[in-house]
Amino acid sequence: MVRSSRGEVSSGMWLREADTVVRQSAALPEQRAQAPFVITAGFRVPSVPTEWSPHSHPLHELVWVRGGTLTSRVEDRIFTVSEGYGLWMPAGTVHGGRATAGAEFHDAFFAPDLTPFAFGEPKAIAMTPLLESLLTHLSRPDLDAAARARAESVVFDVLHPSEHQFALQLPGDARTAAIAEALLDDPADSRSLEEWARWLGVSDRTVTRAFRQATGLSFAQWRQMLRVHRALTLLAEGFDVTSVSETLGYAQPSSFIAAFRRVMGTTPGAFFDA
Repeated sequence: MVRSSRGEVSSGMWLREADTVVRQSAALPEQRAQAPFVITAGFRVPSVPTEWSPHSHPLHELVWVRGGTLTSRVEDRIFTVSEGYGLWMPAGTVHGGRATAGAEFHDAFFAPDLTPFAFGEPKAIAMTPLLESLLTHLSRPDLDAAARARAESVVFDVLHPSEHQFALQLPGDARTAAIAEALLDDPADSRSLEEWARWLGVSDRTVTRAFRQATGLSFAQWRQMLRVHRALTLLAEGFDVTSVSETLGYAQPSSFIAAFRRVMGTTPGAFFDA
């Protein structure tokens, strides 16, 4: 294992660290019960890794972090967003999630009946400096109704989905679910498609077809995307490219950088600089 200033690298995406705090759900803002606000926002800084069990809200939710990453699982999809991006969760969507220790965890809730747009499914949102500033402004409890209405109207103008959606589709096929879960626990597992097929007692053609039908990707492409999702978390936690490439099973950093570029369209350094 290798370390950064934040601790030891864990290769798994959903392995729970020993000091993780598990919560049932994120609390709805008190202001919502006190006044008919369209948007209510706030933030906190978890001192330890924090995980939220599957839950839903009667309001739309937008969550984002600074200084870490946020990972959320919605049925058979995993979303990983780092600084500069947020995740929109439509009202009523059952989801679980986790935030890394020490990250500023921000959330904003939107009243569905008063929000002038609707995303029918979870969406990665581009958290521009303007959008973040407006939502921080709306977290103030002393705003009068006119000031709040002005800020909310601008939020609706500047809140847009990101070009990168950071969604990893899990194969829903029961025969390949075991492969997906094993790789979620250990993305560095380098067993070949043929070895996985023998482990399941099926043909490699069966595994290939199941991954393609469920995810639209080959097994190799899907595993590459999974590793990039995990890399987003590790890089945001301060691990260097060499450490991340070793942890995720790449023979050399250049191979990892090339894989990251294929999935994200840019290098790890350029992505986080942006």
